[in-house]
Amino acid sequence: MTIALLLALLLTGGWLWTPDADRQALEARYAAAPSRFVQAAGLRVHLRDTGPLTSNPGGKADAPAVLLLHGFGSSLQTWDTLARDLEGEFRVLRIDLPGAGLTGADPSGDYSDERGMQVLAALLDTLGLQRVALLGHSMGGRLAWRFAAEQPQRVASLVLMAPDGFASPGFDYGKPPDVGLSVQLMRHVLPKPLVRMGLQPAFADPAQVTDALVDRYHDLMLAPGVRGALIERMQQMRLVEPTPFLRRIGAPVLLLWGAQDQMVPVANAQDYLRVLPAAELVVLPGVGHLPQEEAPAQALPALRTFLSRTLASDQKTMLK
Repeated sequence: MTIALLLALLLTGGWLWTPDADRQALEARYAAAPSRFVQAAGLRVHLRDTGPLTSNPGGKADAPAVLLLHGFGSSLQTWDTLARDLEGEFRVLRIDLPGAGLTGADPSGDYSDERGMQVLAALLDTLGLQRVALLGHSMGGRLAWRFAAEQPQRVASLVLMAPDGFASPGFDYGKPPDVGLSVQLMRHVLPKPLVRMGLQPAFADPAQVTDALVDRYHDLMLAPGVRGALIERMQQMRLVEPTPFLRRIGAPVLLLWGAQDQMVPVANAQDYLRVLPAAELVVLPGVGHLPQEEAPAQALPALRTFLSRTLASDQKTMLK
């Protein structure tokens, strides 16, 4: 290798190198009130808790609580619009999951679904909540149905938005996905155009991938430790056959899907309906993988109707 070529490679690498962002600056921008941080299972969890609350000890709510779980590579900001629309009627809780956003890397280094469920249970205990409605998107949907199967006494109703879980090309049961060198390089190199390229397939309308959206995803992926945590989560992922878990779910279920979802196609809804025949399916025309960001106004009516009905019924049952 010539000195000139070596110099060119070093200069190119220096130009592409993307260091972590400053945590204090990120928290000033993305964790202003009503954000706060709570301890759960040894993790400092970034939480937003809005909607009707009382001053009762233990943080008990006037309204039923809904906990929103984002997907892979995302953050609690993905729910901004839906949370504002729901918080007039419900107590709306949203978190950055372990390894994401301002929660950041889990000190345990464990990103399994089992660890995720441990954190969720500890969070509910910290907040004094016995039962919630769970709404999970994509990876968060998989965590939501696992939690509903393992701890049914804590889940009043369940909304699965394009949930992950069944095997698909490149994602077999019991086998880790192929995490190649290009993904591993994300620890050190993450230019904004790459983030934009990753977001575009998640939207049916490319115009929805705005500069502000790309900036937010890019900023929060640069939070200290997050890129490494995302890679570790991929390396640790082992899909389990969902059917035995889904059959244990007794809570009412709403499946919410974008008709133009290229990442978890709407045809996958049939896998869930075969196991959960009583589940309701709502398909949103012209919408991709991120209904909560691309078309929250389309998702809201079905979501609000389902939550209002099922949580009112659950409250009556609990009072008997």
